[in-house]
Amino acid sequence: MTDTPARLLRLLSLLQTPREWPGSELAQRLGVTDRTVRRDIDRLRDLGYPVEATLGAAGGYRLVAGQAMPPLLLDDEEAVAIAVGLRTAAASSIAGIEDAAVRALTKLDQVLPARLRRRVKVLGTAVALPATDAPTVDPDVLTTAAAAVTNRERLRFTYAGAHRHIEPVGVVNHRRHWYLVGHDLDRAAWRVFRVDRVTAPHPTAARFTPRPLPATDPAAYVAGRRTDWGTPQFHVSITLHAPLTQISGRLGDTPGELTPSTPTSCRLDAVRDDAPEWLAHRLLTLGVDFEVHEPPELSAQLRAISARIDRAVRQ
Repeated sequence: MTDTPARLLRLLSLLQTPREWPGSELAQRLGVTDRTVRRDIDRLRDLGYPVEATLGAAGGYRLVAGQAMPPLLLDDEEAVAIAVGLRTAAASSIAGIEDAAVRALTKLDQVLPARLRRRVKVLGTAVALPATDAPTVDPDVLTTAAAAVTNRERLRFTYAGAHRHIEPVGVVNHRRHWYLVGHDLDRAAWRVFRVDRVTAPHPTAARFTPRPLPATDPAAYVAGRRTDWGTPQFHVSITLHAPLTQISGRLGDTPGELTPSTPTSCRLDAVRDDAPEWLAHRLLTLGVDFEVHEPPELSAQLRAISARIDRAVRQ
C-alpha cells in the first residue's frame, strides 16, 4: 500500500480494534515492511493518537486512552453525546441496532479519556428509558465482554453467585436478550450466559486460540442450532417447587430451558452435556424441593449422595 494517507487510515482502523497488534502482523495487513509500520506509528503519534508499544515476544502496538480525544472527527462533547447514545441503544435492546451499537461503543470506549468516561456514566445513569419487558443490561459489562471476544482473552466474572472462567467467542442479541457464548474452563463445556446476570467481569490478559464451536457461529449456538448432538449428552426434565424468578439465572443457561409451570413452580427441560454428578450437586445448592423425571443417571447420583449423607449423619 503506497498511498501514505490511505495507509495511515487503514492502520488507525486496525489499531482502534481493542487488541494488541504485533508489528509483523500490521506489516502483513498493510503490505509494507516493519520499518514502514514504525514510521507510520510515529506519524500517528505526531497527530496526537496515543499509540502504546510493548516489547517482547507477545508485544506489539495498541491504541490506548490518552489525556485528550485523538483529533480525528470528534471533540469531547460529541464523543460524550455519541457514547451516551450508544450505551442507551445497547442497554435498551432496540431492534436492529444492538450489535452495531456494542461494536461502536467498544471502539469508542477504547480511546475515551477517564474524565470523559465519568461524564458518560453520569449522563447514562440519568437517562430514563421507556418501560420495556427486556432486561436492563449494563453497557460496561457488554463492552468488557465484547472486548474480551475481540482480543481472544479469557474472562472471569460472577454468574448466579458462582465464579466463572471462560474463553468468550461471541456476544449475541437474541429475542431482546443479550447472551455471552464461551467455553467454560471449569466445566470443560460450552455455555451461554445471560449478560444481564453477569457481574464484575474482568479480562485476565491470558490469550487463547478459539476451540471449534459446535455451531456455525455464536448466534446459531444461542438459537439452538448446534452441530454436536452426536456427542455424549442427556435430556433433563425436572420440576422445581419455586417460582421461575427464584431459579432463573441459577440453573439453565440456554434460552427456553426454564419455563413456568405454576406461580410457585417451574420446569427445566434441556439437553445437557455436563456430568450428572455436577448437576446433582447444583440442584442441591438451590435450596428448594424438586422432582427428577429424567434421566435415570441423575436420579442415581442423587440417591448416592443421599446415602452418603445418611451414613455421615449416623456416624
